[in-house]
Amino acid sequence: MHCPFCGAQDTRVTDSRLVADGDQVRRRRQCLACGERFTTHEAAELVMPRVVKADGSRESFDPAKLRAGMLRALEKRPVSSEHIEAAIERIRQRLRARGEREINALAIGEEVMGQLRALDQIAYIRFASVYRRFQDIDEFRAEIERLSSDSASSSSVDITGRDQESHEH
Repeated sequence: MHCPFCGAQDTRVTDSRLVADGDQVRRRRQCLACGERFTTHEAAELVMPRVVKADGSRESFDPAKLRAGMLRALEKRPVSSEHIEAAIERIRQRLRARGEREINALAIGEEVMGQLRALDQIAYIRFASVYRRFQDIDEFRAEIERLSSDSASSSSVDITGRDQESHEH
């Protein structure tokens, strides 16, 4: 691993931990040349389906775009980076599990909304407002009412399998 600070090739691992439900390894490294420390994430590279956009064009699945969209919705919200990475990994797993070579971008958006709904309701509303192109306050109100009624009528276990009353972000 090259040091991102000085470019030296010799680094050593100072700490390793499993993250994202054991699907990734987080490693703290230290450069032997300059002494700087940095973090890397290691995950198995699996082939993801191609994304079919609304205009019919196709592109490779880009986890950076997925992460950026979720981070934008979660900006200044009390959700840990570990919860965010775990949600991203759950989305990737669900998309891979479909076994399809191509997947509609709308399906990815629905997966993101499901994960955001479990992580943080404000982030969910932010994402939904852009994704569904809300035009006025009435559309916001309707989505918030739908979210409130779904929360009241659903079970107390979210999609990650944790009890909602006892889990904090």
